[in-house]
Amino acid sequence: MSRSEPPPPPEPLRVPVLDSHTHLDHVGGDPVASIDAARAVGVPRLVQVGVDVGSSRWSVALAGSTPAVVATVGLHPNEAPRLSNLDAELREIEALAGGARVRGIGETGLDTYRTGDDGRAAQEYAFRAQIGFAKRFGKALVVHDRDAHAGILRVLDEEGAPDRVVLHCFSGDAEFAADCVRRGYVLSFAGTLTFKNAPDLRAAAAVTPIDQLLVETDAPYLTPMPYRGRPNAPYLIPLTVRALAETTGRDLDELCAAIAATGERVFGPW
Repeated sequence: MSRSEPPPPPEPLRVPVLDSHTHLDHVGGDPVASIDAARAVGVPRLVQVGVDVGSSRWSVALAGSTPAVVATVGLHPNEAPRLSNLDAELREIEALAGGARVRGIGETGLDTYRTGDDGRAAQEYAFRAQIGFAKRFGKALVVHDRDAHAGILRVLDEEGAPDRVVLHCFSGDAEFAADCVRRGYVLSFAGTLTFKNAPDLRAAAAVTPIDQLLVETDAPYLTPMPYRGRPNAPYLIPLTVRALAETTGRDLDELCAAIAATGERVFGPW
């Protein structure tokens, strides 16, 4: 089987959920086809995420024309240090933030894995600005955190977090999960939960209350097992949901209903 070939559709879910974080502009092909394939397996709602001005505009346009999709707009932390005029780009994100189909700011945050010391100040500056946008416009904050757990909590504590914070593709252990849960944040788990080398991630999911859980693909990245390395897309969410149910000891239908309710609480009605 070619690693470039999309995995087969999983068994549909009985209770529908959402994909809380996807990049259909990176998945390729017709986004409507991706949306239809997800709907067919019980994933009728998607959050399309911006990472720079161009992808944020694309996300807003798709959400405006497609009832199944809502958008977020933001500057990814690894983009911030590369920009020649960071303030101008942030103003563009701010101009998009008030749209009715825009339900989140981000992804934003900190990433010390790909960005070295020389880029940290720009990352943090952009993160703080986007926290401000989320509070000003009443939007959820979608946080990218890679090897930056302490920094993420420090900046959120210093700035004062928005009412709704989502730790996208949660990557911490049970202790960090507990720190986030105490602050009222929502933890969104991706296909990494299914990886053999992720026991700490499963321990984190197990200590997270059911009403603070979301699932995502981060498509086209992080394809869940047993298809790791092949292309990811929103229709594969059922694989991660079933792994989350097993990890947390929850009934699958109960978990799906809770995830759907949390998605609406965080991102509003579709």
